[in-house]
Amino acid sequence: MRIDRRAETRFSVGLRSALLAAAVSPLAALPAFAQLKTGPDVTGDDALSWHGITLYGVIDVGLQYDTHGAPFSDYRPAASANIVQKDSRQSVFGVTPSNIGQSRVGLQGIEPLAGDWSAVFRVESAFNPQSGELADAIKSLVVNNGRTPATQSTNLDGSSAGQALQTAYVGATSKPFGTLTFGRQLTILAEGTIKYDPNSDASAFGLIGASNTYSGGGSTEDKRLDSSLKYLLNIDDTAHLGALYKFNGATGSAGTAFQANLGGQYAAGSIDAYYSKVNDAISASALSAAQVGELPKLGYSVSNSVAATVSDNTAFALMGEYRLDPLAFFAGYEHIRYANPKTPLSAGFTDIGGYVLAFANDTAYGTPKNVQLYWVGVRYRVIQGLDLTAAYYGVHQAAYGTGTEAGCTTAAYGVCSGGLETFGLNADYTLSKHFDAYAGVLYSGVSNGLANGYAFNTTNINPTIGIRFKF
Repeated sequence: MRIDRRAETRFSVGLRSALLAAAVSPLAALPAFAQLKTGPDVTGDDALSWHGITLYGVIDVGLQYDTHGAPFSDYRPAASANIVQKDSRQSVFGVTPSNIGQSRVGLQGIEPLAGDWSAVFRVESAFNPQSGELADAIKSLVVNNGRTPATQSTNLDGSSAGQALQTAYVGATSKPFGTLTFGRQLTILAEGTIKYDPNSDASAFGLIGASNTYSGGGSTEDKRLDSSLKYLLNIDDTAHLGALYKFNGATGSAGTAFQANLGGQYAAGSIDAYYSKVNDAISASALSAAQVGELPKLGYSVSNSVAATVSDNTAFALMGEYRLDPLAFFAGYEHIRYANPKTPLSAGFTDIGGYVLAFANDTAYGTPKNVQLYWVGVRYRVIQGLDLTAAYYGVHQAAYGTGTEAGCTTAAYGVCSGGLETFGLNADYTLSKHFDAYAGVLYSGVSNGLANGYAFNTTNINPTIGIRFKF
């Protein structure tokens, strides 16, 4: 297929500019500073566009050493945990993907309709370049079913579950009236953490990207949502608002979600407030040996079954940024409340990616759990193309036990108050429009209630280097 560069210049570039102005996609909604960190940001004659449809992709791969970790996964999007986990028992060194940007390939397009209106779409598939596998966090759990922490490889839940299309939406946009999209897409809260996280959700160098719990409003699976309707509107380039609703395909509130955003920008600063409510949020985990032994009686297969804690999650967040070239300052706060689901999920429920909840815990939060996340960071442009980023992230869990466990402050129980702290430092150097190289490190440590079950280690340091290609 021959790409007509003149047609691309006249038609596609202009339309993509309109797309950026209208904040059609999660990437387009971000300022250029953040786009450079998350990609793709290739434009003009270097873009692979034809008649308004653009093929784009990111391949991010590097080398990482963890002082305390578990063997890397072929399936988890980041391969390593990056932050300390219950199975962090040994030093680990190897190839890790998607350290500062998810490796992916996709198509996006815009087609004029009538007047100021245009139709838009995006489809995108996430993959792990070191293994050639589709990104599948839940499979990283399944392959560890029945194993003890002393024998597990890295396994953590996430919104990538081996779907052929990790993102797939269609919609319409108009600068005066905003953008409306429907399908599987990033949530409004996740777009906010990408924008205001000093590391732009980089999994190797910041807590938000390493965990995704906070961009998911309490559950990593909810960073992206199926069957979601999202509306975004810019008002005179000084204020903006957004709303999202997830349908459940039935009556009642079970499995639904709602998010809202209101923000503004003035001069060199911007600030945004977010609200998120997710019903029947799922936090999946690998099966214990005892649970695996029960599967034949239940009629489930060990090859696609997981356990899960189910909750109704409510989150509030406030995030801001201030630019004083060559510096950019970031800060954020999020409060998450976990409560038992009003509509419990039963065993046998089908989760994203077609995985089955063989065991579902609907009663983990007889007393609601409250978690607070706070962060500050700075990004410094040393010279054109070279950015240095330093950031601190802290988490506080309030005690939520009852009886003898009420108000506890030790590591004796998971319901005790506890903390998680991370410090990150990294450098990202743009070699060309398509290549950039990076290096950095993230320290993480847990204490008290959040250290419950950490039988091996409570800290990890993960020096990482790598290179990213964007097209």
